Amino acid sequence: MSRAYCAEDAPGELNLGFTAEDDRERVAENRRLLAEAITGAAHTPLIALRQFHSNLVVCATASDAARKLPRKADGLITNEPGLLIAIQTADCIPVLVADRKRRVVAAFHAGWRGTVKRIVECGVGRMRVEFGSRPADLIAAIGPGIGACCYAVGEEVQSEFESQFPYARELFREVYDPDPVRKKYPMLFLNQRAPGHGPTGPRLHVDLVEANRRQLLAAGLSPRSIHVASACTQCHRELFYSHRGSRGHCGRMMAVIGIRGD
Repeated sequence: MSRAYCAEDAPGELNLGFTAEDDRERVAENRRLLAEAITGAAHTPLIALRQFHSNLVVCATASDAARKLPRKADGLITNEPGLLIAIQTADCIPVLVADRKRRVVAAFHAGWRGTVKRIVECGVGRMRVEFGSRPADLIAAIGPGIGACCYAVGEEVQSEFESQFPYARELFREVYDPDPVRKKYPMLFLNQRAPGHGPTGPRLHVDLVEANRRQLLAAGLSPRSIHVASACTQCHRELFYSHRGSRGHCGRMMAVIGIRGD
């Protein structure tokens, strides 16, 4: 139902985030369409969050659907059937986890800050504490997010990862990002820096998908129980919203999970 982020002659889009540019009722209708597509009922409660790149995980109940203002966190877990818990993304990594034996589900929003704060490991830990989940019974899905092919970061991000993970350097690689404008018009980019000190060298790229896969492994999941959707949101903007690829002018996708009612 959304028209905020597409061309005038294009069909509507399924923006699922209450962004400043989009009409709130159209987004609400999009969420009802999503709920109906998944559960067969448009009125299925869909519980989202005010995300802020933390490692805060909260337990969701049916009462959360009636809140005027969503709770502030970056992870949701529940054992209540008939709900959909949702994480919004537009480059960050969505991680869904299910305990099929004890019928518990979880959804985590993992940008680089949440990943450094171990939100996935913390979230699986909450599943164990709150509901007695065992890692051997868990399955997980890592959804589309910005890939290592496109996610350039600064050295300070690498330092944050190195302070937390012994394998941090394996998550980073140097990539030369050619700038066609700089190549065609080099005189426009002259500065007073000494040769070799300008911003033309390789840049650090981080693999958030692999970082969160490793957190699931560290939490005790089997490699065979982790499923990865490897598509990069920035590379495939015809399919996904990408905050970086659109310079901030984009909607939000949702990764959702729930427990079927009896």
